[in-house]
Amino acid sequence: MYAVIETGGKQYRVSPGDTLGVEKLESAGGQFVFDQVLMVVDDAGVSRVGSPLVKGATVSAEVLGEKLGKKIRGLKYKPKSNYRVRFGHRQRHTMVRITQIEG
Repeated sequence: MYAVIETGGKQYRVSPGDTLGVEKLESAGGQFVFDQVLMVVDDAGVSRVGSPLVKGATVSAEVLGEKLGKKIRGLKYKPKSNYRVRFGHRQRHTMVRITQIEG
């Protein structure tokens, strides 16, 4: 059984027991429920596709913690004016373990 969920503007294919890093969630810890479920496929191969969401479907996850992503470096540059600015960014991610798919 697996599902396709949407969070943080991205889509993820998840199964029970999967561990993944998603964009930072406003959760201090414990459990988190994803209600933006786009598709659910059960063990028999029967799929339910939403338009855009599957009604009544949820995916429960256990929050494992937070971590920082890979550093991204950027540069602003304007020719002929001696303007150069370097900057960096590290996106915060929340690590979750999928526990249950309902619906």
